[in-house]
Amino acid sequence: MTVCPVCNGFRDVYLMCTDCGEPMLESGRIMDFYDGYSPYMEIDLMKMEDGYHDTNSGHKCPHLYHCPSCLHDEIILIKE
Repeated sequence: MTVCPVCNGFRDVYLMCTDCGEPMLESGRIMDFYDGYSPYMEIDLMKMEDGYHDTNSGHKCPHLYHCPSCLHDEIILIKE
């Protein structure tokens, strides 16, 4: 069993916005934004439905990063 170090608070990932160069904020797993029930669904089941390659078999967790300055959003795959 693998776990995401960002989801579990083992590690922080800091990114700079590719558009404006300001620091981006980690906003959580992208699957949590699908609908009102998705944060409560089984993580491995949601990975089969997320539409990203390598999230289930490649042990990667897609996270949403948001830039508060220019409002740019980016999905980053975090290695589990």
